[in-house]
Amino acid sequence: MCTQAVSLVAAELERAGIATVAIALLRRAAEAVRPPRALVVPFRFGFPLDRPDDPARQRHVLEAALALLEREDLAPPALVDYTPLPEKVT
Repeated sequence: MCTQAVSLVAAELERAGIATVAIALLRRAAEAVRPPRALVVPFRFGFPLDRPDDPARQRHVLEAALALLEREDLAPPALVDYTPLPEKVT
């Protein structure tokens, strides 16, 4: 989904008292629409949870996003950059 659309929906949900976290692929778009909380990820378009068929990496992204809900130091709007897992050396 589009960063702008997700951010606008998140803002409406927050106004209704429902906490949200967006996952944004485009920092500039997220900065423009200012979602309440967003995790900015460095992945290709269409892959907001990183590469397919890698559940451990995808879970790491989801856990990082959900962790934003627990952070008391973040005041909306908050954009946080995701720190990817290091690549495995084989």
